[in-house]
Amino acid sequence: MDWLNRLPRWMVWGLALPLLVLNGWAALLIFEFFRSQFTIFLTATLLSFVLNYPVQFLSKFRLPRILAIVIVLLGTFSILGVLGVILVPPLVAQVNDLSGRLPSWIDSGSSQFTAFQNWAISLNLPIDLSSLAAQLQAKITTQLQSISASVLSLLPDAIGGVVDLGLTVVLTFYLLLHGDRLWDGIFLWLPEAWGSSARPLIKQNFQNYFLGQITVALLMGTAMTIAFVVIRVPFGLLFGIAVGVMAIFPFGPALSITIISFLTALKSIWLGVRVVTVAAVIDQVVENAIAPQLIGGFVGLNPVWILVSLLLGTKIAGFLGLIVAVPVASSIKSIFGDRTIPPSAPSPQLATESTESTEPGSSALAAAQP
Repeated sequence: MDWLNRLPRWMVWGLALPLLVLNGWAALLIFEFFRSQFTIFLTATLLSFVLNYPVQFLSKFRLPRILAIVIVLLGTFSILGVLGVILVPPLVAQVNDLSGRLPSWIDSGSSQFTAFQNWAISLNLPIDLSSLAAQLQAKITTQLQSISASVLSLLPDAIGGVVDLGLTVVLTFYLLLHGDRLWDGIFLWLPEAWGSSARPLIKQNFQNYFLGQITVALLMGTAMTIAFVVIRVPFGLLFGIAVGVMAIFPFGPALSITIISFLTALKSIWLGVRVVTVAAVIDQVVENAIAPQLIGGFVGLNPVWILVSLLLGTKIAGFLGLIVAVPVASSIKSIFGDRTIPPSAPSPQLATESTESTEPGSSALAAAQP
């Protein structure tokens, strides 16, 4: 590999890039053909990764691993069931109520635009918001109609979703039980130096990212829900939980806060100002004071690369790609960022010749010594 080390870096990339593009194109075709199966496997892998921590904790009490896995799975389903019974009915009620009130909020927003337009005309300000208000109203109405149609079209996919859920649960159980042997075999395909360093780096990046993001999402959702209820925001439970769910993804809190502030501003501009102010303060406290302590070991990425990884992950794998895009990109950076092609060891023939060439000089020195 010495000849490869002597080549300029641009030439190395020029030789490798066509092969990378060809292999990537073939991998995309395979993934697209087996998309459903890959989605189930990746989802089960993420669940087994997260649930492995309570399984390891229970194993410290000398419980058999299979018993610890059963306890963790039953506990997880119990917690999700209780949360579903407690939260789903009010959330469904608030979603239905919001869909019923949105037309009146849109009319209220239009009248606020009209009042602002009249105020600007009275002051002879060159501002015309009438066309903008009409366009916004038409776009919002169109989006609401498309969302309603898409909700109805999701009903036939519910049966397939139940089957996929069952397969995911079964695969998660077996990954928790035999996952170590599976990953041992996969990492054996890599070169020994890369496999020994890649496994802990990938584990650290995924652990820091998911545990940190889930904790931040729980804190964000709880704080936002309490704050919205205190300042009497309509549908405070729905909006607070929505911000918490979006906090799992990068740039999610800012996007959700913007949408919620816009919706509440349609009802009342001052309510929208209160919402964006309180939500921005909570977001800054959680993101800048709590999140760095929780995700301190996470390998940092430039925000531009985070956005690029999110776009590529969403394009390749949809919603699941959006979830794993950032830790995958960070793991790639950790593994290949500082790695260079190691110089090849000298051949035995060259080493022998080198040794023979040094022997006469060493014998002459030995003869010159008294």
